[in-house]
Amino acid sequence: MVPQSRMYNLGVPGNVETSLNTMSGIEGLPMHLTHIQFHSYGTEGDRKFSSGAARIAEAVNKNKNITVDVGQVLFGQTVTASGDSQRQHANAGHASPNKWVCMDIECDAGCGIVPFKYKDQNFVNALQWAIGLETFLLVDDPWRIFLTTDHPNGAPFYHYPHLVKLLMNKSFRNDLLAQINPDAQSMTTLGSLDREYSLYEIAIMTRAGAAKLLGLSDRGHLGFGAAADITVYTAQEDQEKMFARPDYVFKDGELVVKNGEVVKIVWGNVHTVKPEFDRARIESELKPYFDRYHTMKMDNFIIRDHEIEDDGRSKLLTHACHAGGRA
Repeated sequence: MVPQSRMYNLGVPGNVETSLNTMSGIEGLPMHLTHIQFHSYGTEGDRKFSSGAARIAEAVNKNKNITVDVGQVLFGQTVTASGDSQRQHANAGHASPNKWVCMDIECDAGCGIVPFKYKDQNFVNALQWAIGLETFLLVDDPWRIFLTTDHPNGAPFYHYPHLVKLLMNKSFRNDLLAQINPDAQSMTTLGSLDREYSLYEIAIMTRAGAAKLLGLSDRGHLGFGAAADITVYTAQEDQEKMFARPDYVFKDGELVVKNGEVVKIVWGNVHTVKPEFDRARIESELKPYFDRYHTMKMDNFIIRDHEIEDDGRSKLLTHACHAGGRA
């Protein structure tokens, strides 16, 4: 699996061409493109900013080796976080409210945190919202597209129920479309898209598909040997209310939520694979690099099993590497 770099012309008008060239250039290898909404921008129109969602979706539909998650933008307050401190420093002028922080960590890493409010009357924000929804609705296969908001950069993850309603309810979607910036409305085909996701497709996109992509045979289904991660809802006409308040949530068979209220705190698992490699050769080559160029040593970057398990909360689950898999 070859992941797409998040900084691959991220957010730059015209980056749809980069994304399409990347899909073509991978020559059939499996590849996941992250937060594709932020990589689907054209340069058409008076403002030189347009939707490339239709072209992206066409390429995804054609190339079965490609999977994507969307990185949907939703209107309202959020905070953007990135290891690209310079980019976040440049974005600081857009901070809302005007509080932000950028920091360097021993010349080895950085972090920038800038609060941001997506506005439905802002042309760019409104078109970003529409581009994400176009992508969801134009990619045919729910097994190869995944529901994300690039939390927190596009929206907090707890807004997922609102996003699910947008995908399942065309009239609700079009009502909101009618309220956004008029120029953005004229640059999107969203209003002409009749597709409404079924509950079955939502279950695939948010559960079964992700488990399949990661090769987790004990997740994403209710069959024998499954991990018993189960959410139970009462069907409601308002999908947002339904998904916002589950009746029951079970984690590894333990009841953790009842009637929308947390009744038990449990810690999740750490999933890992341990591919075989020549440890002596690889580490002997890496160590001089760390010693010469980094303030922290190589040993600081190695996470050992006991460092995960000794806290008494997390379980380490090791999965077999796929035979014949390609990195």
